[in-house]
Amino acid sequence: MINQSYRLIAPKQIRVDFIDEQIDNNSVIVRPTYLSICAADQRYYTGSRDKEVLKRKLPMALIHEAVGKVIYDPTGELKKGTNVVMIPNTPIEKDKYIKENYLRSSKFRASGFDGFMQSFVKIKKDRIIPFKADPEVAVLLELLSVAMNALEHFDKYSHLKKQTLGVWGCGNVGFVMALVLKKTFPNAKLIVFGTNEQKLSYFSFADETYTIDNIPEDLTIDHAFECVGGKGSEKAIDQIIDLINPEGSIALLGVSENNVQINTRMVLEKGLTLLGNSRSGYEDFAKSVEFIENNEDVINYLRTIISEKIIVKQTSDIYEAFENDLTNDFKTIMKWEL
Repeated sequence: MINQSYRLIAPKQIRVDFIDEQIDNNSVIVRPTYLSICAADQRYYTGSRDKEVLKRKLPMALIHEAVGKVIYDPTGELKKGTNVVMIPNTPIEKDKYIKENYLRSSKFRASGFDGFMQSFVKIKKDRIIPFKADPEVAVLLELLSVAMNALEHFDKYSHLKKQTLGVWGCGNVGFVMALVLKKTFPNAKLIVFGTNEQKLSYFSFADETYTIDNIPEDLTIDHAFECVGGKGSEKAIDQIIDLINPEGSIALLGVSENNVQINTRMVLEKGLTLLGNSRSGYEDFAKSVEFIENNEDVINYLRTIISEKIIVKQTSDIYEAFENDLTNDFKTIMKWEL
């Protein structure tokens, strides 16, 4: 079966490669329908990753956030046309104590091997989950699963006083993390901190929102979630450490290419817990599917952060999507018709 993989070969250069896929009884064939562009994809597309990293990982098909329709299931369990979300994390072993997304041996699509920017995807059956929601919104399930992974860590390692929760970051990760927290802890006060008042206005479900340079002097929080990433991570973490109450937890979700300084003196004095969070696994996706199917308002909220939908019928449409995404406030999704 001949597949077409749309691979990034150099910054802002995409090549179509033809691949002879061998069909087997352990995999399902899925036709991608909606793809969502992530900041990680943009770092490859724009060439902002380290040159040695680009040299090692390219050529590679981008995109790790995608849903599609089943074309062929050799077992016959999934009917043709079934909507499924595809899980980018691909473990090759199991560990009794460590989740699949933290195992160093696990592979991740669009980070070392081809992502979902293909005509069809050959994928193991335990890497897909059927869903009933609108696929145009369900394409955000991967983003939601990252928040679910962070929530699991938070439940496991944070103390029980959760009266005030703070989320730093008014982008995609901050929005989804804040939404999950509000639905999970409806009685807690949820405060979102950001740099852009227009983007903060989207967080209508939050109890309070503040720009980071206009915070009340007497404000404190019990626990915090850093969803900033990049150059802003350091300032956000520093502000969190100042405002958080003793023995609080700080969930770190923002990805930065460069090392950031952390005021470890105050971390020690306050007895704080830093929780690292990265990616997600099957269980997180399963929770995310259940979350959107049991909460109709979540679908409506998620729809508000789809800034633009681009129908992709030719390679030039891919370039348009990536270029437009650089200036969009929130998510750019591609309706995949290649």
